[in-house]
Amino acid sequence: MTEQRKKIFETVVHLKKHLPQNYRAKLALIIEDNYKLPDGFKIYKKINLKDIPSTYDKTAFDKLFFLLLAKVGSTNILILKCRLHYFDGVEMRDIAHFIYTLKYLGVEKIISVDEVGNLNPRFKLGDVALVYDHINLMGDNPLIGENDAELGIRFPDMSNAYDTGLFEKASKVFLDNKIKINESVYLGIIGPESETEAEARFYRDIGSDVLGYSIIPENITAVHAKMKFLAIGLITRDLIADKMKEDKSSEKEKEIKRNKYFKKAVGTLNKILIKIIKSL
Repeated sequence: MTEQRKKIFETVVHLKKHLPQNYRAKLALIIEDNYKLPDGFKIYKKINLKDIPSTYDKTAFDKLFFLLLAKVGSTNILILKCRLHYFDGVEMRDIAHFIYTLKYLGVEKIISVDEVGNLNPRFKLGDVALVYDHINLMGDNPLIGENDAELGIRFPDMSNAYDTGLFEKASKVFLDNKIKINESVYLGIIGPESETEAEARFYRDIGSDVLGYSIIPENITAVHAKMKFLAIGLITRDLIADKMKEDKSSEKEKEIKRNKYFKKAVGTLNKILIKIIKSL
């Protein structure tokens, strides 16, 4: 057994001690720590992932990090509340660790929600993006290094990385509720610096619609582990080339606007999040 899989199993054994007997959740949700879930989620246990030894560098990432045991109607769901970010200094495989952990806890499908910047002039701030593909410019990925064949094959097929079936089911919920579907290619970069005008123009020219720092390592790991993956972006800031310099707002003003659009996007998604979960 590889050291990677050994650590995953240690985490799984640790977590199972906190789960109800015969508990099984086939669906997981990944959200940031500032995402407020809508009414309809029954949270009946919170597990502090910082307490689990040998999982990630706690000096690099010292925020609260929880696994929530929840139920939506009759559906059990595991929720990763907060996420590890590569730009904080944690390793790609530390990010992957918790995705594999979900797999070995019985999860088959993941919904990952990420705050994103907007590269598409047809999209509006406060809108929600539905991701159907990605471009990885992070310069790294969680599969580099020794491959454990028990976790997944050496070169997983990424042609359906954002599962078409899940995407179509989510799209129907959007349509049924008259919410605009911003079909998007997600561009992944490292961060945490903001983007230059030239970069924003380049990212758009190569076919990207939204930009973020988080989803791609999660997605690659999920595909490697043969889990289906749905990604949703919350559009909070504009990265439209030639307009960026025109914004003379201070950093504080920009942060106020970003929070405003984050709340708007969360509000929109929360109107249909439970319906999406039930549709999957």
